[in-house]
Amino acid sequence: MRLRVLADNNTYIDRYYLGEPAVSYYIECDGIRLLFDAGYSDVFLKNAEALGIDLGRVTHMVFSHGHNDHTRGLKYLNKQMDMSGMEVVAHPACFDEKVFDGESIGAPYSAADMAAICRYRPCDRPFAISDRLVFLGEIPDTVDFEKRRAIGSTKIKGIWQDDYVRDDSALVYRGTEGIFIITGCSHSGICNIVRYAREVCGRQRILGIIGGFHLFDADERLERTIDYLKCCGVKRIYPCHCVSLKAKARMIETMKDALDIGEVGVGMELCLDGQICTES
Repeated sequence: MRLRVLADNNTYIDRYYLGEPAVSYYIECDGIRLLFDAGYSDVFLKNAEALGIDLGRVTHMVFSHGHNDHTRGLKYLNKQMDMSGMEVVAHPACFDEKVFDGESIGAPYSAADMAAICRYRPCDRPFAISDRLVFLGEIPDTVDFEKRRAIGSTKIKGIWQDDYVRDDSALVYRGTEGIFIITGCSHSGICNIVRYAREVCGRQRILGIIGGFHLFDADERLERTIDYLKCCGVKRIYPCHCVSLKAKARMIETMKDALDIGEVGVGMELCLDGQICTES
């Protein structure tokens, strides 16, 4: 598996790409070319072009959830290329309306729109995209310290209700020696995601995790998350997007002897072959 970061909050020194508070990754694996999230604007398109990546060859898209910092770039992609042959995988609630403080924070298209634009596949259960890539579907709540928090409201079957972001999911790479987890914001809780990924894939060893963990404060939840990841024997993590500097600093301070913590920035490349993970 080869992963390139097309959109993230962070950019590297002396690498002149564009950043925004959003997520988009380009993944090649098992002969497919997959876009994981589409960021907030056309930044991911511009960065892909600068990196020499032809998004016109993308065969699949996966959405981690429906918030606009992960989906709004869709409208720019749809304007630029024909998506009719592209398979798009997401939780069934991903394209429901979402509002926070009176402002729309959802995707630019509805589920009906998506069905007309592409080969839309709504999945609330685990789905094998390829031999080694699995979309987890809806993440069950099993870790006691990761209680879901409502983020605004969502309209379900015509009724507005608190949005606990049940559409939040993740993608898993199944290597020969373990799994690598790719998240968007981890509104489900990163530990809930890790536990479910191990259950679904039947593998206990975790080669690594990249994505947003939705951790901001140096609080009890952060400490228990750190302990959980240590106990799981995770080899390397790449916390980004919605992880504060304070939370990252605490992770580095308390986890440095247990696992490696990598910096994420636009243009970063991860290559996984079996149990080997390299970055550049």
